[in-house]
Amino acid sequence: MLPQTYNSNYQILQAPGYVMILFEMAHDVRMIPLDGRPSVPPAVRQWTGDSRGHWEGDTLVVETTNFNGKNPLKGSSENMRVTERFTRVDADMIRYQFTINDESTWTRPWSAELPMWRTVGPLFEHACHEGNRGLYNTLVGARLEEKKAAEEAARKGVK
Repeated sequence: MLPQTYNSNYQILQAPGYVMILFEMAHDVRMIPLDGRPSVPPAVRQWTGDSRGHWEGDTLVVETTNFNGKNPLKGSSENMRVTERFTRVDADMIRYQFTINDESTWTRPWSAELPMWRTVGPLFEHACHEGNRGLYNTLVGARLEEKKAAEEAARKGVK
């Protein structure tokens, strides 16, 4: 849940037995059970791991394991364990703290902390929109690659 260059907003909802975190970037959703259920078996590996949460006073503590290693954080392995703490400091800010433990990658755990400020307005869909030059540039590049491939095929006499 580290900030990206854009679309770094989150919507956090609590329902009976769960906390849901919706990421603005790519609209990914984390469903975090709070009912004490065990983690999934070690053979079940997921892109964002398997999260389980509980409350320690006013702090939501989330333990995440079972990463698949295909989306590494700073070179981490599938053995990474993340402990997150969400503490509401006031009406407009949550203190987000996390500790990374991955003995396959680092010699000792490491931690960081950052504020999560309340934002005003909706989360935006992760999609191209008017004025987005990225889409235009992506299409121009793709058409150029297609043209080069067609020219190469014609040169080789491939139909």
